[in-house]
Order: sequence, then C-alpha cells, then structure tokens
Amino acid sequence: MAEAIVNPEGERYYSYSARWSETEEAATMRNGSGDEYDIVFAPTGAYIRGFDHESPLSPYHHEDVPAPWPGVLDSVPEAFRAYVDEPAFTDEDGCPVVTVCLWREADAPSWETGRVTFPEGHQDPDGSTWLFQLLLDPTPEAFQTFAEDYYETSVNIEALRDFFELRPLDRRHIAALNPLADVGTVIAEAATIGYPVATDLLSDAG
Repeated sequence: MAEAIVNPEGERYYSYSARWSETEEAATMRNGSGDEYDIVFAPTGAYIRGFDHESPLSPYHHEDVPAPWPGVLDSVPEAFRAYVDEPAFTDEDGCPVVTVCLWREADAPSWETGRVTFPEGHQDPDGSTWLFQLLLDPTPEAFQTFAEDYYETSVNIEALRDFFELRPLDRRHIAALNPLADVGTVIAEAATIGYPVATDLLSDAG
C-alpha cells in the first residue's frame, strides 16, 4: 500500500491483488531487470515461485531447450500443479520461468521444497536469499530502506508503521508519503490490494 502511494501510476516493484481469481490472491515482485516472484494464496494453501535471471538454476543457462533445473518443480503436489504451467509463470513457449519454488498446503505444518542439488561455488544459487529479502525482514525500517533507495525519495517511517499495523488508509498517509498523489487513484489501488480505507477518506473522495 505504501508503494502504491509513492508510485501510484507507474510500474511498481511490489504489488498485490486481492482478486487474482475468484478464489485466489497473489503477491508479486518485478524489479524491471528480469527478476521476479509470485506468491499465490489459495484455499489449498500457498505457492511461491521465484526467478533470478542470473541464477545458475535458470532454465536458460544449461540446455539448448530451456527446462527447469532438476528437482525445483518435480515434487510440487497435485494441489499446486496448475501453477507450474500457469501462463503468468511461464514463457511464450510454456517453459516455467523459475529458479526457486516453495509451497505449503493449508493443513501442512511447514513449507516444503523439492530435492535440489545445487551447483557448487554459488553463495545464493537459486536467488532465494535476495529475492525474498523483505519477506524475511518484515519491518517498516526495512521497507523504508528499500523504497528510499529504489525511488530516491524520502519515505515517512510513521506512515509505514501504520501500514505494517494495517491501520486504515487515510488522507494523512497520502500526504505523508506523496502529497501529489491523486486520492482517487490511491483508493482504487487500495481496492485492488484489499487494503482497508478510512470511511472519511471514502466520503471525501466520493
């Protein structure tokens, strides 16, 4: 939600759709350099696929015909098999664009991955450490560091703290993060994200 205010009309690094389908929600990352991830939240559980274009596990680095690295997708359970071939997660030839994959069925006690033999000599072979860096440090301060570096602008920490506590979006947050942002556009983005909006802000916009 914070990034949607800082950059309400441009391509964003992180985005969220509360209505990815009738039964699913999805979080996405696109860094503009070919690296990306998607997290699908479904009644069956959650599925994550990530792609680091410089990873030695890239489908494009080791075969004349691109193919996922052995083990990355081989053990994906039936509950999530549709995501392996999901057009949004594959290239124009149907090859899964993936270097890392995780899943967790709704009743499972922990996350699971396939059995992957990683090539030697790489500190982060599948890109998972840096791709999911902010997910592993879910704090306002971490997001502030990212956003100020990426957008080259100051980002109000108090507004971020409100968002991390899921306090409803109001005019104060917009003024703190981007006073030039169109309120109607921000409210529309909040609806896409599924983020709560203060009643008075909706009344003012209406």
